[in-house]
Amino acid sequence: MLKVIQGGIQSVVESWPGRLGYLGAGMAPAGAMDNVALELGNLLVGNDNGEAGIEIAAGMFSGKFDEDAVIAVTGADMSPTVNGEKIPMWESIKVKAGDKLKFGSYGEKGFRAYITVAGGVDVPLYLGSKSTCLFGSYGGFEGRALKSGDEIKFGKPSDSLDNLAGRKVKAEAIPEYSETIELRLIPGMNAYPDYVTEEGMEYLYNEKHKFSVNSNRSACRLEPIPDSVNFFARKDGGSGGAHPSNIIDHAYNMRGAINVTGNTPSLLIADGPTLGGFMCCGNVINADLWKIGQAAPDRDYAKFVYCTMEEAIEARKAQKKWLSMDSITV
Repeated sequence: MLKVIQGGIQSVVESWPGRLGYLGAGMAPAGAMDNVALELGNLLVGNDNGEAGIEIAAGMFSGKFDEDAVIAVTGADMSPTVNGEKIPMWESIKVKAGDKLKFGSYGEKGFRAYITVAGGVDVPLYLGSKSTCLFGSYGGFEGRALKSGDEIKFGKPSDSLDNLAGRKVKAEAIPEYSETIELRLIPGMNAYPDYVTEEGMEYLYNEKHKFSVNSNRSACRLEPIPDSVNFFARKDGGSGGAHPSNIIDHAYNMRGAINVTGNTPSLLIADGPTLGGFMCCGNVINADLWKIGQAAPDRDYAKFVYCTMEEAIEARKAQKKWLSMDSITV
């Protein structure tokens, strides 16, 4: 068990791929913002795919172990320590009862870190998933972010702790984080020529777009589209409303949609809305969603790269191979 000393900026229990099959009921999939870091972490500690870990946004989390365990810390480097001594990342290590784990804040690259533990996080399944949906207040640990005094229980490890400790992610398999984040993007469903002009699509693909400070697990907002860009192909939204971003309500292409609300584009992700009355002009491919999870608000930029459906499928196959024991040294 891990007793939370300090919950940090925002720390939540998350799994991957989250809570699938309920978009029609208005329920977002939730799940890890960076599935790559979480899944590599699970491989390090011997967990099955889909097991939950703790996602730490921005840092400042700390906790105390009440039992021996094997853990791994992956994702953004927040200078994690055990009993004041720095610990290696992307590696499974053994901790003892009484040990204190502490994180600093995020640095120049990356925004979220993950703790995985041998046996996984023992929370109830809610509609088939352990993931927390903060905007619905369900799943995970009581449907909320962790706070001081919470006691996080662990499941049963798949092997002895000694056998599970010492695994490492191969150097070439460790993801790289950057201030400019390349995201492969498929146009649609509301794009050129009916909703967005050719100039608007060129703006989307040719410019860098800063992540707004107003970003969270529901939507990562980008800087507004300048008035100087002839972005919209319509003068208004017709029956949908006065602004050209307005549409008649329909389902959003979750996860990864670029949802345009007025002049503000947002990337709809984990806890995002499943339908609404605004246009979605593109979709970040599944294999690149993890990069959005490492984007720091008011620091990093998105750079969209045109992608076809066929390329997206191949990228997903490549990611599946990446997130396997082929990437782990035992």
